[in-house]
Amino acid sequence: MNPPERSTTPTDQAGWQALAAQLTLEGRGYVDGAYQWASSNETFACISPVNGRELAQIASCDQADAELAVAAARKAFESGIWSQLAPAKRKDFLLRFADLIAAHADELALLETLDMGKPIGHARTVDVPATVRAIRWTAEAIDKVYGELAATPHNQIGMISREPMGVVAAIVPWNFPMIMASWKIAPALATGNSVILKPSEKSPLTAIRLAALAEQAGIPAGVFNVLPGYGHTVGQALALHMDVDCLVFTGSTNVAKQLMIYAGQSNMKRVWLEAGGKSPNIVFADAPDLKKAAAEAASAIAFNQGEVCTAGSRLLVEESIRAEFIGLIREALKTWRPGHPLDPETTCGAIVDQAQLDRIIEYIGIGQSEGATLVEGGKRVMEDTGGLFVQPTVFDGVKNGMRIASEEIFGPVLSVIGFRTTEEAINIANDSIYGLAAAVWTSNINTAYRVAKALRAGSVWINHYDGGDMTAPFGGFRQSGNGRDKSLHAFDKYTEIKATWLVIE
Repeated sequence: MNPPERSTTPTDQAGWQALAAQLTLEGRGYVDGAYQWASSNETFACISPVNGRELAQIASCDQADAELAVAAARKAFESGIWSQLAPAKRKDFLLRFADLIAAHADELALLETLDMGKPIGHARTVDVPATVRAIRWTAEAIDKVYGELAATPHNQIGMISREPMGVVAAIVPWNFPMIMASWKIAPALATGNSVILKPSEKSPLTAIRLAALAEQAGIPAGVFNVLPGYGHTVGQALALHMDVDCLVFTGSTNVAKQLMIYAGQSNMKRVWLEAGGKSPNIVFADAPDLKKAAAEAASAIAFNQGEVCTAGSRLLVEESIRAEFIGLIREALKTWRPGHPLDPETTCGAIVDQAQLDRIIEYIGIGQSEGATLVEGGKRVMEDTGGLFVQPTVFDGVKNGMRIASEEIFGPVLSVIGFRTTEEAINIANDSIYGLAAAVWTSNINTAYRVAKALRAGSVWINHYDGGDMTAPFGGFRQSGNGRDKSLHAFDKYTEIKATWLVIE
């Protein structure tokens, strides 16, 4: 049973805690239109990083459950109940789905915060609206995408059309559970596929809840399924399954590589991967507003506790302003101090789990041992709450070869690296296995364009950080992955292109 829908969103911590007390959480998977426990009856504890308390027992799905979900998804696909439905009709169902998510915004935001620790203010004003926008935008686009006709002789017709792939398995991460899910399930469903969503075991609650809303929206049984569980069990089972046609993933580069191997070992399923990042944020001395640049640099590393694939974790600063800019960064970070995630004023919440907190603390120690200078933060705080909190951390004197500058930490740890010339900045920025995002701050349009063009990254922002919307594709170069989420380009991942040639006698 879920709490009654509210006409007003809570405005303080007490209000959110009162709403949390009303929740009865669903922990079962969702297969073929019904919630059910894992075939093995195995469960795992969902622990809140806010206070260390158990939220619910979650179904630990495995190979047997993957078989059931794939069979249900295949049956639904072959029946044509969704795959052969007119695009405009699928649009209507997806718009209804988006409306239901919007109607349950407080509940879903609360689940997101309790489950992975992000501030409720961000969950309510960023995560839920972005999820709704992604589904609505994709739904509205699907009946406006046309096929093609080839340039043919007068007695021939060459038709180029897109067809759904079939069964799509989507494995999504724990840092933005709903947003990352929506970027994948929306285009997959819109193009006529059946979908199996595998949320991270660290943050499964919103994915499980979305299943009920999809059912309420009228999406047919078997078309949308949710399998909570571990990557090495149900995730691996989906990746190796011979009847999964497409696998999409957001997460670490190491796991992405393993999924490619599984695809090759099985049926050569299409694999689309959005993996890690170590994004350079480049600030030239002639940046139009150093205070704004510092504020956005602070946000780029502290937002969502730094648990962001595009986090601006490498801050490249021209030497002539380096000391000044570090001072501005430290000042800006005063607005990003850890606080209780259910307090609407909190900007920096809890780290998702103990393993991730340990990883962040370990890297802070590595930075010090490598010779970088710790100038801000670096400590665990608020331990008395039972929650998992760490201060946003800044290192100066970082060399690009140091581990804190080359390896993805996925926490609020910023490495400041100096440069003297444009060429040096470009070389440092591109000296990475990753290529997800980057930013350039300068008043010189020639410098801005030259650097942006030279950067090997899927997204480049000029005089701001983390821009774009659903109209722009998102994805990376090199070991940050392949394929693109968002925009019309996302449809490429979930459809096969068919050429049909007709000769008129």
